[in-house]
Amino acid sequence: MRIAVYPGSFDPLTNGHLDIIRRATALFDRVLVAVLENEGKSPLFSVSERMELILRCTESIEGVEVHSFSGLLVDFMRRAGASVVVRGIRAVSDYEYELQMALMNRELHPGAETIFMLPSVEYTFVSSRLVKEVFRLGANVSHLVPTPVLEALRARLGEPATRT
Repeated sequence: MRIAVYPGSFDPLTNGHLDIIRRATALFDRVLVAVLENEGKSPLFSVSERMELILRCTESIEGVEVHSFSGLLVDFMRRAGASVVVRGIRAVSDYEYELQMALMNRELHPGAETIFMLPSVEYTFVSSRLVKEVFRLGANVSHLVPTPVLEALRARLGEPATRT
């Protein structure tokens, strides 16, 4: 069985993330969406809230499981029986960071491979950080996040400020 891990903070899940998840399920038998437990980043949503949102948004996608992990990704991979990491790359700056991580993961777990996936064109600029920022400033993000995430943003942050 081909098992891949798609790790990240997913704070919150975006349509860009969903695009990568859907496309990864065409390549692997199981895709484990692994939510990083890293409270040092001051997340908007708790790990359990992020996991619940991902579950709701991926329930119709066969082969997707949602997990959380802390510590080294390669340790999670060993426990899960996964040998591949899936990462989305939007820009050259993403690639430089992700290359370092991929090489370190391979150093720590020689069987670990990393596959870089380019997002669909309409999501190349989308990041969780930008979604939160522009939502707070009153922009419409309904085309950037799934409906459950939009509802969660409204519940957590209130209706966004009206732009003038």
